[in-house]
Amino acid sequence: MLSTYLTNQFLIAMPGLQDPNFFQTVTYICEHNEHGAMGIVINRPLNLALGEVLTQMSLRPCNKEIESIPVYQGGPVHTDRGFVIHRPLERWKSSIIVSDEIGVTTSRDILQSIAAGHGPEQSFIALGFAGWGAGQLEQEMLDNAWLNGPADASIIFKTPCDQRWEVSAALLGIAIERLSTDVGHA
Repeated sequence: MLSTYLTNQFLIAMPGLQDPNFFQTVTYICEHNEHGAMGIVINRPLNLALGEVLTQMSLRPCNKEIESIPVYQGGPVHTDRGFVIHRPLERWKSSIIVSDEIGVTTSRDILQSIAAGHGPEQSFIALGFAGWGAGQLEQEMLDNAWLNGPADASIIFKTPCDQRWEVSAALLGIAIERLSTDVGHA
C-alpha cells in the first residue's frame, strides 16, 4: 500500500496502460483518501467549446475568446457533469480546495462568472471525472499502471494539450516514450 495519499499530484499513464479511458493520459488527483480517489484527466480535449456548454445552460459568453475555450473529457464517470480546475482559489458554491493555489468547482456560479468575463485568472473545464474505490488506485500503482509526481499548474493551464503526457513525465526525469510497455517487478 502507498504510505501517502496522492492529492495534488499527477497520475501519468504508463505506456503499457491500454485502457482506452486512460491510454497516455495525465490525471490531476483532486482528492485521495482511505475511501478512494477522484481526479480529472487533463489531456483529452473533446470536440466541444465552452460556448456550446454555456448555451445549453442558458448562459451567454461575453466574448468570442470565452466562447472558444476548449472543454476536456475529465474521465469516464458522470460525463454529463462539469468540473472546473482553477486558480486562484475563490469561494464558489461547490468547491474542493486541492492545494493552496488550486481548487476544483462543480457549481454553476463559476461558469456564470467565466461567461461574464469575471472568472478565475486560470481555468480548465472538463466533463466527467476519473474515480477509484478504496484501495483500487493503490493496487493500480503496485501493478505499474501509473507514475505519479507533484502537480505543476503550468502543465494544467499553459502546456499544449498534446505535450502534457511527455512533459509531466519529464518533470520526474523520465522520457516516457522510451519506457517499455512490458511491466515486471524485481
